[in-house]
Amino acid sequence: MIEFKVNGKEYQIPESEDKRLIDFLRLDLQLTATKEGCSAGACGTCTVLVDGKKVKACVQKLSKMAGKEIITVEGIPADEMAVYEYCFGECGAVQCGFCIPGMIISGKSLLDVNLNPTREEVKKAIFGNICRCTGYKAIEDAILMAAEYLREKKPIPGPEEKCGVNQRLRRIDVHDKCTGEGKYVDDIVLPGMCYGKALRSPFPRCLVKKVDVTEALAHPDCVGVLTAKDVPNNVGGHLKVDWPTMIGEGEETRYIGDALAIVVCRTQSKLDEILSLIKLDVEELKPVTCPKEAMAPGAPLIHAECEGNALFHEHVVRGDADAAIKNSKYTVHRDFVVPFTDHAFMEPECAIGEPMGDDGVHVYTASQSVYDELRELTRMLNLPEEKVFIESCYVGGGFGGKEDMSVQHHAALCAYKLKVPVKIKFSRDESIRIHTKRHYMEMSFDVGCDENGILQGAKCLIYADTGAYASLGGPVIQRACTHACGPYNFHNVDIEGTSYYTNNIPAGAYRGFGVTQSNFGFEQCLNYLAEQVGISPWEIRYRNAVKPGDVLTNGQIVTPDCAYRQCLEAVKEAYESEEIAGIAGAFKNSGLGVGVPDWGRCDLYIKDGICHVRTAAACMGQGVGTVVEQIVGEITGLSYDKLYRDQPNTVTTPNSGTSTASRQTLITGEATTRAAKLLKEALDSGKTLEDLEGQNFHGEFLGKTDPMGTPVPNPKSHVGYGYAAQVVALNPDGSLKKVVAAHDVGTVINEQACRGQVDGGVVMSLGYAFTEDFPMVDCLPQRNYAKLGLMRATQVPPIESHLITSPEVLDVALGAKGVGEITSVPTAAACAGAYYAKDHKERNVLPLKETFYNKAQLDEASQSQVGMNAQV
Repeated sequence: MIEFKVNGKEYQIPESEDKRLIDFLRLDLQLTATKEGCSAGACGTCTVLVDGKKVKACVQKLSKMAGKEIITVEGIPADEMAVYEYCFGECGAVQCGFCIPGMIISGKSLLDVNLNPTREEVKKAIFGNICRCTGYKAIEDAILMAAEYLREKKPIPGPEEKCGVNQRLRRIDVHDKCTGEGKYVDDIVLPGMCYGKALRSPFPRCLVKKVDVTEALAHPDCVGVLTAKDVPNNVGGHLKVDWPTMIGEGEETRYIGDALAIVVCRTQSKLDEILSLIKLDVEELKPVTCPKEAMAPGAPLIHAECEGNALFHEHVVRGDADAAIKNSKYTVHRDFVVPFTDHAFMEPECAIGEPMGDDGVHVYTASQSVYDELRELTRMLNLPEEKVFIESCYVGGGFGGKEDMSVQHHAALCAYKLKVPVKIKFSRDESIRIHTKRHYMEMSFDVGCDENGILQGAKCLIYADTGAYASLGGPVIQRACTHACGPYNFHNVDIEGTSYYTNNIPAGAYRGFGVTQSNFGFEQCLNYLAEQVGISPWEIRYRNAVKPGDVLTNGQIVTPDCAYRQCLEAVKEAYESEEIAGIAGAFKNSGLGVGVPDWGRCDLYIKDGICHVRTAAACMGQGVGTVVEQIVGEITGLSYDKLYRDQPNTVTTPNSGTSTASRQTLITGEATTRAAKLLKEALDSGKTLEDLEGQNFHGEFLGKTDPMGTPVPNPKSHVGYGYAAQVVALNPDGSLKKVVAAHDVGTVINEQACRGQVDGGVVMSLGYAFTEDFPMVDCLPQRNYAKLGLMRATQVPPIESHLITSPEVLDVALGAKGVGEITSVPTAAACAGAYYAKDHKERNVLPLKETFYNKAQLDEASQSQVGMNAQV
């Protein structure tokens, strides 16, 4: 027998039943605060204490626990846990929350032996824990604050009372996410639940001749095997309908993630065994590996119904760029290459489908829009909307990577067809090989200015690899083009971009949505021009920075809330006082824009004396649930304890669109504002919440914009824009010294959440600049999770954030605008600028080479990709 303790309770397990520690904790004991993020001991979400030492539960067997005592978050004494919960909430350390129990355990491992740690000691304590949301700073602050409270035995302050905007407020989900009481999809176990997994294509491109499931069906644990012929409507897609649920016999696969069959069985451990019984007859075909091959005459068509492999083409023209550049005093021409990268959200994709009535399905998901899922699942199953109910659990990060179908459609299909509850969860390896990536792009810029550094004109040519399916590839290349020339006041531009289908893993939405890529090129061109003019990189930006009333390069008149010049002013001292520093600016849209209907909706439903804030706006960590509560509190005067935000679902929460394009704070925020004003009218009439029992107050807002190509002099492309300037300073050895980030955010709703978005976005793009990459060779990925290059706490420098609010703000959402994406946009260019200041070497390819973080030359795969630029 294997004898050990968990949270003070003794257990005895036969040696014949040895298993992973995480499976015993999560499945046998239902201690689900311990999360499974990578199954390889790399991410730290499964961290527990074993005899006081940190241990990764996903790589430890029970047999190694003999005679030991294990402590999970659920086993931390209540008074001590209250300290961690308060400090993590007060410091804004909780965003998506998936990493938080592991972070608390790692923090506790330090504080149990040292109640007066330094920040460096805290960084080392959480070195084994990855966070993709916060940038670590807030987590470090929380652990340091917890040390102070425990050391000095400080009393924990009471619950929040006032709830309004422009204040510090602990998020509404802090308790759930710190304690593990809040449920992510994989934490749910339904009675009689079965498990599913798809058999994927053995090659990036192959002809499927036969899928024989006979032996698999004969396995005693097999509940069923589904193939393409079992799907009522097999082809779906987020925007363009081009992505099959499964590839059928006689059809070609388009990437290694294509599903050929789905196995459902009673025991999760038997899935791979049953999958191995499926016999395939396929003919491997030569894949299309890059845009150069995709555009070549006679290239195989990735989608036979298309005339070529170009998914989407955008051309933005204003004025006469050729003449402006020709007549410029100074010009630059540069080529840039930026890689695929993985979102690496902490929670791998998971969904559960269960039968609903005789002919419906109920799906538990964790995505960026339950209504997007409703649209796609009803289309796939050929069912009316009332037959499909989507319910969101907590979402462990997204960053754009949870907009497409991954497991939801398969779980729904299996439950609908087999009439049993089915959970389908990606392993981290599956997640990396199947879900979308940030777009690889090649960019060529020509930019000219006069003798004073005033920009005259710019041309840009962009090729993007969108992979096997459309996903969001069209809007991404469009946004890369419309933002390519930055927040600068000149009007001769010619920007052309094309996304190409290949047999690579599909590329889709990713924080920054194409703007991060084109910004990297243009901002460096500004540095090279400044050098020719003889002025500083800060000065060339300030001389050209747009201000209210100017016209952006896309033709839109700059609105009065624009504070780009104030952002530059906020970082000026930091830039000029550093010996080695780079600077970059950026702007990024809030809202879908370009004529796409952009609705936000919110219901305020009064039940049992509580105002239920109902909106389907997905929170992946950015905190929109807390934001809408604060807006309601600001307008109505209701206290924190009188507000409750319902989880998104397709029955009681109205459709507020996808959590994308930095849109929810502005678009759904305005819808919430309108609903709150109606409730305030009722309260001002002398009624109480008890008097209003059962009443609903509905608000909605349509962000109206002009489509691309609208024949007016100054089209309104977007409802709002955020602006930013960032400075990256280096130590003499090239390591990061600090980052100073100034962001025009309009009205600050929640200070902790807003600063957390800045910190997290900066760190994500520090990784983009220096360490992250996702190379594919012959359309096959070359990285596992541990080698994605995700930054850890010990690599992250101090980050100083400045939240800028213009004297005049937008007249919607109390003046707030989105900040989620723009925080990642200028960082990589600022890093490249810092290294150029250090050694005067141009680095026009990401991740940057010959740096403190990567001194090696380009590997063979990257060299191949860079070579494409010259050939194209």
